[in-house]
Amino acid sequence: MTVIVRDFRREDASAVCRVARGVLPYEVTTPEAVVFDVERANPAKHHRLLVAERDGELVGTASAAVAYDATEPGVSSVAPLVLPGHRGQGVGGLLLRTAEEHLAGVGAATVYAWVADEAASRAFAEQRGYRPSRSAHFQRLDLANGTLPPLPPLPAGVELRTVADFAADPRPMFRADAETTSDEPGDVSVDFDDYDDWLNHTWHHPLLDHELSTVVMVDGEVAAFTAAQSDGGTRYLSGMTGTLRAHRGRGFAKLAKSDSLRRARAAGYTEAFTRNDADNGPMLAVNTWFGYEICATEVRHVRGLG
Repeated sequence: MTVIVRDFRREDASAVCRVARGVLPYEVTTPEAVVFDVERANPAKHHRLLVAERDGELVGTASAAVAYDATEPGVSSVAPLVLPGHRGQGVGGLLLRTAEEHLAGVGAATVYAWVADEAASRAFAEQRGYRPSRSAHFQRLDLANGTLPPLPPLPAGVELRTVADFAADPRPMFRADAETTSDEPGDVSVDFDDYDDWLNHTWHHPLLDHELSTVVMVDGEVAAFTAAQSDGGTRYLSGMTGTLRAHRGRGFAKLAKSDSLRRARAAGYTEAFTRNDADNGPMLAVNTWFGYEICATEVRHVRGLG
């Protein structure tokens, strides 16, 4: 059986989504988003999407990219995915080696990868020199059959809007995203200061649902938000929920998520997903309040290149 690893082509987009859904059923993606991520990537990212064909069938992918906005130089990431029925045949190893060679060739010194918290996946990573660093939980909420808690009451001076209301001037959303992202737990800190890059790769991303993304306003200023992603069909994902430092501890994250989930349910979405660092107790507690249940855990791994 012949395995070939090559670069992504536009006509692969649907098959890439099929692999992603087969390996990561708690993620949200579309063919349009796959093409966007490849064709609109910042050149400094050195993004490369590899696909693996086994006897002519696309059975695996690997995304490799440099974290060009990281404060530490030489940081990169790789995400190899192989359909369950094709594992143990050398597909994942070939994808990973090819991706690592690409990253090393563009100057990356460190590579991070998320690995499913299961024995075979962790062994695959550790046998190739990766060591675990931290964990994250994926959670699922049944929007079709579950019951959402009551919408919290709005305090005086607080109103709810959507990201779509900022179409004429997205800068307030950029500033809110920059502040809250910088406070997120993680292995890699970033320099979040390029507005044009943010417009190109976040604001205009096809998965970002401007109508379902809720913004909490306090006295006319952005206080908190939840950025919703959707596939335009049945699946909804909380891409990022954040509260600005001056407004924390007032329940605004819960308020934003509550409104957004109601919008999603009213629009016909039946499944909601989210992902949080395993040490992010406050947000995990908020999601438990909504009725989310952990459906998978991944472990962040890292290794040096060269």
